[in-house]
Amino acid sequence: MQIGMWIDDDRPLTAVVADVVDAERLGFARAWFGQRNGWDPLTLITAVGARAPQIGLGTAVALTWPHHPLALAAQALTTQAAVGGRLTLGVGPSHQVIVESRYGYRWARPGQHVEDHLAVLAPALRGEAVDVRTATVAAAGRVEVPDVPRPPLLLAAHGPRMLRLAGERADGVITTWSGPRGLAEYVVPQVRAAAEGRPDPQVVVGVVASLTHDPDAAREYVAEAFGIAGELPSYRRSLDREGLSGPADTVVAGDEAELEKVVRRFADAGATEIQLCPVGPPAERARTVAFFAELARGELRA
Repeated sequence: MQIGMWIDDDRPLTAVVADVVDAERLGFARAWFGQRNGWDPLTLITAVGARAPQIGLGTAVALTWPHHPLALAAQALTTQAAVGGRLTLGVGPSHQVIVESRYGYRWARPGQHVEDHLAVLAPALRGEAVDVRTATVAAAGRVEVPDVPRPPLLLAAHGPRMLRLAGERADGVITTWSGPRGLAEYVVPQVRAAAEGRPDPQVVVGVVASLTHDPDAAREYVAEAFGIAGELPSYRRSLDREGLSGPADTVVAGDEAELEKVVRRFADAGATEIQLCPVGPPAERARTVAFFAELARGELRA
């Protein structure tokens, strides 16, 4: 199992670049960038790639609604060429409140929207011509860029339809606010079943962690900063399946022995990569990153 690093991009570009350079130096497998209220993740990857020429780079995630799939394929392949084939393209639909309030799209038939989007995006990334016209997407043509390898395509997923699509139409899944039990009992079996006959799917799980003497403080911080995530339907269903009250219950917090124990549980559950999101005061975050870097360099495997 690999260990990647979530990069906090809510800062100046120089700070983001410095974190990616550090993540590469420390031995993390990939640096991951989200699409929130600031930097565009694919443009950001293009900008930082030359400064850290070895580490893998991924989006977690680029949003489907505001990107036409042919346009997204062209942007992703351009980024892939710029970073020498190190891109992993993670995509997802986001959430109704964001799609409707921020982007002005109507959140209608989201599962069908994602399925139709992938019906264009996946072949377009392979350089194939597409002609798809459905209730949610219309696309005709191809993306012609020479000598660019197709980036792995991952889908953010929590519910059964999306997990099926992650196995059938993509190269695996990105999931978050999930514990080892939910991963082992629900996420991994569904994705693997859908991917039968195809290469083994990637299972990337976002893990909020803190190497700390005060785990309760770490959970209180997450409850305050990210508690609203527990009200979003897709996350709420995942939490309910594991009997968890909110995102704070998924935090991995404690001493080195506790953190390594839970990391091994994720590996045993079928995760192929942990995407680390460190929390806590600066000193604790630094210790957390250093500890997970040791695990990353030790090539912890399921």
